Amino acid sequence: MCKAFSCLVHRNKDVFWKLGVDNHHKLVEMCKWKDNTYDPARMTFARIEITPKNKDYLFPDEWKLQVDERIRPYWFSPAHEEACFVAHKLWLKELDKHLIKKPIIHPFNDITPPKRFTKKIKNLLYDWDSVWDSIEYSIGDYVWDSIRDSIEYSVGDSVWDSIEYSVGDSVWDSIEYSVGDSVWDSIEYSVWYSIKDSIEGYTGSFFKLKKWKYVKHTKGEYPFTSVVELWEMGLVPSFDGEKWRLHGGKDGKVLFEITEKDLKKYGDK
Repeated sequence: MCKAFSCLVHRNKDVFWKLGVDNHHKLVEMCKWKDNTYDPARMTFARIEITPKNKDYLFPDEWKLQVDERIRPYWFSPAHEEACFVAHKLWLKELDKHLIKKPIIHPFNDITPPKRFTKKIKNLLYDWDSVWDSIEYSIGDYVWDSIRDSIEYSVGDSVWDSIEYSVGDSVWDSIEYSVGDSVWDSIEYSVWYSIKDSIEGYTGSFFKLKKWKYVKHTKGEYPFTSVVELWEMGLVPSFDGEKWRLHGGKDGKVLFEITEKDLKKYGDK
């Protein structure tokens, strides 16, 4: 499986890479170098991957290079490795234009949720409901489709998978379990999808892109800010088709609920 920084290094030390492309097969097609890597004696280029040892693209520790070939080319030298790391630094410079490096927050463990549910909170939930509706019912997709497809197009699916894994590994199981337990009698697909959208909405806030797919928004602005603000207050929204709920606290209990119909009364209009 290809990793986030994938490149090709030629025997003459030229390196080919492209931000958003982490598939070696696509890179070979793009650079048009003749692929004779099946024959070690005639191999003129090699597939390379450079990945963080801790698998964290937000806060990497040490970058490791791997020759992704069945047989390591006899000509591959420290100079070729250095050429790859020079290219990797350029890739990092481009990648950093799209990343927002901030600590990952677990809304149930790291934040004490509010005790009063003010108009501001209801407005944020209203905004989240409006965006959620516009994506789900207008084009038949979900928020996570918008986020995933936008990021994979811009920086590649490996970077997205890694950061999604970093966020998901920290919060997904416990949030899914806590929210599911607190609304278990009414659990259905709409609840599960709304929880996943809330998590992915937060995950997308680690990226800065000019355009997010499938949703109307001001260029350069993150269209799912409302769910991020709720998350950073210690609140995770879920929806069962009729009612919106806000979960928080150590057990992800339901702290507030409102029908979608009543929620329509809110919003800055």
